[in-house]
Parts: sequence; C-alpha cells; structure tokens
Amino acid sequence: MTPAQLLARLKKQQLPAACLLLGPEAYERRRLKQALTASVPEGAMAEHDLHETALAEVLDDARALSLFAAERLIWVLNAEAALPKGRSSEEGEEEGGGSSAAPLASYLKDPTPGVTLVFEASRYDFEGDDKRKQDRVRKFYGAITDVVELRRFAPHEARAETEALLRRAGISMDADTIDLLVEALGADMARIAVEIEKIALFAGPRPVTADDIAALVPDARATTIFALVNALGRRDRTRSLELLDTLTKEGEYLPLVLAFLSTQFRMALVAREAGLKSPSQIQGHFSRLGIPMWGSRAEQIQQTITRFTPPQLQRALKLIFQADRSLRDARPDDRIVMEQFVLELTA
Repeated sequence: MTPAQLLARLKKQQLPAACLLLGPEAYERRRLKQALTASVPEGAMAEHDLHETALAEVLDDARALSLFAAERLIWVLNAEAALPKGRSSEEGEEEGGGSSAAPLASYLKDPTPGVTLVFEASRYDFEGDDKRKQDRVRKFYGAITDVVELRRFAPHEARAETEALLRRAGISMDADTIDLLVEALGADMARIAVEIEKIALFAGPRPVTADDIAALVPDARATTIFALVNALGRRDRTRSLELLDTLTKEGEYLPLVLAFLSTQFRMALVAREAGLKSPSQIQGHFSRLGIPMWGSRAEQIQQTITRFTPPQLQRALKLIFQADRSLRDARPDDRIVMEQFVLELTA
C-alpha cells in the first residue's frame, strides 16, 4: 500500500485495526501521523516505544476499553525492537517460527473495536544491506495486512511535491531555484518541507532567489555546483569562472562538478543522436527509458544541445575524463586543473 492509498481510506473513515509503516521516508510518515491523529478524538492517542515497552504490554493497552473515547490511536515507535535477537532467531523465522509475534496474530483475529495500532519501522531501507533486515521486520509483522511502504522520493517526485508545498505556502520561486533547493537537499522531502517553512518566514511576499537558498539552507553550497554545471552547459565562460572561484574559496569537492557535468553531457549527446529538439521531446524520451526527467532539467539539456555540436559534446566528455584524472593525480592545485578545463570547454 502507498501513503496516498492509506490517506484515501482515512478520508472515507476506514481506519485499519493495525498498520505497519515500513521505510525511512519521514515526510510521508509525518503526514500519515497527522491524518491518523486527526481521525480520532483529541486526547485519544497513546504512544509506546518498543525499546522501553514490551509488545505484550502494547497489546494489553489495545485491549483495554476506554471510558472517554470510542476510538483510539496507539502509535508504536521502533517496531524493529520487538524482533528476536541472534542467529538462531533468524533461522527460526526462516523455518516458519516467530512465536514472539504470536500474541499480535492472536490479537488481530479479534481486535478491539475502534482501536487502531500503528507500528513505525523506519530503521531500514528497501535497498542494499538493509533489505534483508527489512524483510525480517515484514515477516515478523506478517499478521498485519495493511503495510504502507515509505520509500524515499525520486528527484522528479520531490520536485513535484516541492512545487505543491511552495504553492500552498504562497512562495514565489522560479524553476531553476526550485531545482537548486531540491538538489541541494538531496530530494529529502522532510528537510525540504522544513526549509520551505523557514523561507516563507524569511522572504515574505517577494520572490525567492538562489542567494536566499544559499543563505538559509544547510549544505546549500552544493547549489553552486549545479549552477556551475548549468553555466558550463550554456558555454558561459565568465559565469563559470566566477562560480569556480566561489567553490574554490569554500573548499568544495571539485570532482563532484565533473560527475554531474558528465551526466548532463551524456544525456545531451543521447538527445542529439535521437534527434530531440524541444524540452518536451527530451522529457518524454528519457521518461520512457525510465530515467527521471522534469521540465527544467530537460531545458538545461536542450540548452547544452544548442550550444555544442555532436563532435564538441564528444570532445567535452574527453575533457571531463582528462580533468577528472588530473584531479586524482599529484598536482599543484585543483583550481589550476579546473580553470584549464573551463577554458578548453568554453573555447
């Protein structure tokens, strides 16, 4: 189940007896918590932490009838803490064990009317080494049929949600500045939502600029990297050297610039070979290939296409490779390497 599907059910007053929120996405989890809290009377919510309270005690609380509210919400933090510890426990689960979860399965066969149990399991992600651990959590709570997967936002999803938050907050921000905000915060919607609240108080009714983002947003020095990539993509030598000077003074990791620039030029070369001319064609083409692409990003690629011929794009990729190799070798100064790269690329 997705967060949107659960929110749709809540609007219809269809509260589940138990729900497992699985995954690290804090923004969606906060929205769900607000919606679930609003669905029960004030003061009818209880919170438990399985680091401090046993699962059996939580279920005892769920079975207890309230004299003051017909509907109750019980929010359970750190759901992973209820899992048995040790290798033997894992092997037992794989063989069909899991007796420590039996009380929960027994409770869900005859749940208390009007009580909603929400287990929050946010420690593990859906990829990499965390996946096996998350599968254990999912299996332990297998008696819960309503499992909401809180996956991290993809960059294009984060951008769309950021635009919606900005509209609701009444903040004016152009497309490039929105891209800088999303990229500077790594498409982390929980952080983006907090920063938008700060920006609303700081900027008021006036349009928000990239300088405002740099002044207010933590890690916003990274926005200068994206600005440099865009300036190089436009073949703007003066602006590129100005941004390189800023990055050098701030001690930024310059190979990161080359990594982002390589991606942009490779996409521009693909778009050239496919005969794509407009941002809408570029966006549609890469979306069909399963590559996240939004309007302003497509416009940046289109600008690169108009300023570089196919041979120049191929030469640019060779220059990126040479600059990257030089940055990794013994050298007098990163700035010298990057300035030479900018001069050659924009010649």
